[in-house]
Amino acid sequence: MNARYRRIVILTGAGISAESGIDTFRAAGGLWEQHRIEDVATPEGFARDPNLVLNFYDLRRAALANVAPNPSHMALALLEREFKGDLLLVTQNVDDLHERGGSARVLHMHGELKSALCTSCETRSPWLETMINRPPCPVCRAPTLRPDVVWFGEMPYQMGRIYQALETCDLFVSIGTSGAVYPAAGFVQEARAAGARTLELNLEPSEGSRLFHETRHGPASVLVPEWVEEVLQTGG
Repeated sequence: MNARYRRIVILTGAGISAESGIDTFRAAGGLWEQHRIEDVATPEGFARDPNLVLNFYDLRRAALANVAPNPSHMALALLEREFKGDLLLVTQNVDDLHERGGSARVLHMHGELKSALCTSCETRSPWLETMINRPPCPVCRAPTLRPDVVWFGEMPYQMGRIYQALETCDLFVSIGTSGAVYPAAGFVQEARAAGARTLELNLEPSEGSRLFHETRHGPASVLVPEWVEEVLQTGG
């Protein structure tokens, strides 16, 4: 293939999973209209009403059984397998649809629904059950588990690795993101500052659309497979 790009960083957000039936946060009728951010997505909310928070994430974890990856997830998995250069897939999503779609190298910067974080020993453990009944930590046995999800006011995971990749990539692609949540909303500027080409694939213009060299708007399940085919055939 034409080796136009050798290092690609892809950022995915809620829009890529919305077509699989997972509620986004900001859309009409989305999760933030059903629950206040302060109540279910902050350390303070968890301290104030842990049952509300644990139940919220228990329900979201259980709902994963009723959704499946869509063509955009599977197209990115194909790109991972076939692309000859370096590729880093960073997702803001806490679902497991990328993995179920076939991607093996996924960095969950906001954590994962199928993981538990112990507030006593700080161990992260795979988790499929509910937490509302205060099960013991698999490591220290303390009943102090919380969702392994990055809440507002907390630092996303592996930021050093992400920024290093942004500084050395020659293509940055944002898929299904609102462009409203930092630090992810600033990734396009980091990539551009390093000289990378930037592309937005989104249902509609994001808050940061003007920062991209190119924007394509439409369903991710259509745009992503089309773009992946371009990359694999022509290098982008």
